[in-house]
This record gives sequence, C-alpha cells and structure tokens, in this order.
Amino acid sequence: MFGNLLDQLNLGNIIPQQKAAGGTQVPFKTHLGITSGDGAPIVYNTMAGVLAIIGGLAAGSVWTKIWEMTVPAQQQIRWGFGSPATPHNQGYMWFYSIDVTVDIQVGVLRLIQAKARETVSYTVLEVDDTRLHTATNTAAGIIPTNINEMLALPEKVEFPKVGEDSLLQLWYRCITVATAEDTVGFSIPVTVYQ
Repeated sequence: MFGNLLDQLNLGNIIPQQKAAGGTQVPFKTHLGITSGDGAPIVYNTMAGVLAIIGGLAAGSVWTKIWEMTVPAQQQIRWGFGSPATPHNQGYMWFYSIDVTVDIQVGVLRLIQAKARETVSYTVLEVDDTRLHTATNTAAGIIPTNINEMLALPEKVEFPKVGEDSLLQLWYRCITVATAEDTVGFSIPVTVYQ
C-alpha cells in the first residue's frame, strides 16, 4: 500500500524505483580466466599454480579441484551469460591443458558453484574437454576463434546465483595424460550481478 502511494508521490523521480523484473541489481557479462582465481591458501590465480595441480594427475584420476574463485562482496554470479534464444549473444567457453607441440591432455571438466564452506554445491556443467579446444597443439592455435567450434554456455538460470564468499570452482578428471603439461588456459563466461 505505502509503496504504491510513494510511487504516485514520486514527482520528478526523486526516489529511485526498482526494475520490475530484476530488482536493483544490474547484471553484466564477463569471462573468467586463470587470473580471476584466488591466490591463497592455494594458488589458483597463476598458470604455474593450476599446472602444479593438473600436472600431478594420473590417467583415470579422481575428480580434483584445479581452480577456485571466491565471489567478491556485494556481487552475485551465475555461470554463463546470454540466452540460447539469441545464440550469437550468449557466452562461449574454451579450456585446454597441453604439452606444447607434444600432446594434448584429455579429461572431463566440471563447473561447480558452492557455498562458502562447501556444505552445498551444484555441478552446473560436466563436459569432455576435447569439445573445448582445437586439435592444433600450439599455445595460440589450440584456442578456438570461431564460435561455431566453441561450446555455448548461456546463463545457467536454472541454478541459484552464488553470493558473497561463495565459490566458483573448476574440477577436472584426467583420462589421458599429456607428457608434461606446460600450458593451461581457459575462458568461461559468467553473469555478474551487483
């Protein structure tokens, strides 16, 4: 009742009004990469840190956390951005772990979102990583540049947003080990609300 009365009395838009569908949070689209990760207590924000974890995996390994990011204060995040209804405006992702010019590691990548203490977590996506890169075994050539060759990741609206201090994680299970991984990289779309 009072909210409706205030709207009527809000001459000149003195009081900001909430957006009808999304409240006051305004989303923006971005991509997460290695440097977006946490730096302590485990170093997830450098290639060397992620390679140290992936390089220790054997063929047929168990699921292992290879990267993690804590959601900053006053933000909420969902994996992916855009909608399949507008395919050229949705997010696309890539991931690779290779021994440059020698061989490509093969495994399965999981995108996880978890509460701060990891008491609740959701597997948002699980994908064979051969779908996430090209077959060209060079640091520049392995990254797909054509969205028709990339895996689409629209905003995962079927999952709740993760808020402050919650975690975005990448877990990996190795199927075939590269000789000596020396390069790893990824770019994964997210929608940030703040």
